[in-house]
Amino acid sequence: MSHPLPPSETQVRAERESLGDMFKSLSTNLTTLIHQEIALAKAEVTQTANKTKDSAKVMGKGAGMLGGAGVAGHFVLLFLSLAIMWALGNVMNLAFAALIVAALWGVIAGILAMLGKKNLDRGQKTLQQATSDPMAQTRQTVTEIPDTVNPSKETP
Repeated sequence: MSHPLPPSETQVRAERESLGDMFKSLSTNLTTLIHQEIALAKAEVTQTANKTKDSAKVMGKGAGMLGGAGVAGHFVLLFLSLAIMWALGNVMNLAFAALIVAALWGVIAGILAMLGKKNLDRGQKTLQQATSDPMAQTRQTVTEIPDTVNPSKETP
């Protein structure tokens, strides 16, 4: 002869609580769930805003590097070009020395421009990822809410 299983917590609760208390508990739990989901959505939006701010900083840094490269390139071309040109002018015609110096600094400016553009592209990619769909995770969470909690659908 087997012994009957003790009643589960749900069965004991169903026997002791009134229907009104159960609905009150359901209402409280549902309200808590909604408040938590709203807080989660706010946190996700804040996180997305922070990512956007960080990518803007990276892009600003890249733009600053490009500007700095331009200013530095200008001064380098101005002063060192003159010095190298005069030094080469002792060996060859001064005009040819000037062309050689200009070509050298053109290569350096091109390298700096490529590095700055690479930094800007990286920041732009991060910005696009951060702003593409800021509510994706929230939408996914909402779709995972069981149909029984959704008031617009009838339960079988």
